[in-house]
Amino acid sequence: MTTLMVADDHPLFREAIAAVIAAGLPDSRLLEADSLAQAMREAQRHEASLDLLLLDLGLPDAAGLDGLARLREALPSLPVAILSAEQDRRTVLEAIDLGAVGYIPKSTSRDDMLAALERILEGHLYLPPQVMRRPPTARGNTPPASLDARLTRLTDKQLEVLEALGQGASNKGVARKLGIAETTVKTHVSAILRRLGVTSRVQAVLLAGELDLAAYLAERRGR
Repeated sequence: MTTLMVADDHPLFREAIAAVIAAGLPDSRLLEADSLAQAMREAQRHEASLDLLLLDLGLPDAAGLDGLARLREALPSLPVAILSAEQDRRTVLEAIDLGAVGYIPKSTSRDDMLAALERILEGHLYLPPQVMRRPPTARGNTPPASLDARLTRLTDKQLEVLEALGQGASNKGVARKLGIAETTVKTHVSAILRRLGVTSRVQAVLLAGELDLAAYLAERRGR
């Protein structure tokens, strides 16, 4: 049996999530908490059997990503996914960088939410494509000098891969979009991390996140 917990201070939303899980994941049970303190107590009590904790960012005793950071510190082996109305792209990436295994907007449809939960429970990272494809509000195609120096180390194809990663695409999605093999994507990702001097794909996306990579690449090709 799969055991999940939802930590949200709105009873109606907890009921809605319970209904979605009961219908789509029948061989599961759902624990509930209305505060971070209760979630941490219940998670510690059920640590051996708890498969996933769904955490809202608006809990009354936790501000923003602070709750996630505290959970990761107290229970580093517990998978935590964010389930929130907040849909800022940087917040999504910062949550993943803090160790969240997924980020599901509350506006996600029932079917897509079930698909996201199944993906996370299978051990995959879930990023919301509708948020990741949304451009940052203020960006240009001229990077700061420090970033430009690192971007010049990337080939055009690696910049295309980085742009696709910034839209939330998986390796398979990048391969399909660019018409290359998935193993080639993995090779490009490894090279991107090494040349940008970062240790994770999330850090790479954050680094280039305020830049319009498509426009930057087009400008570079036209030089």
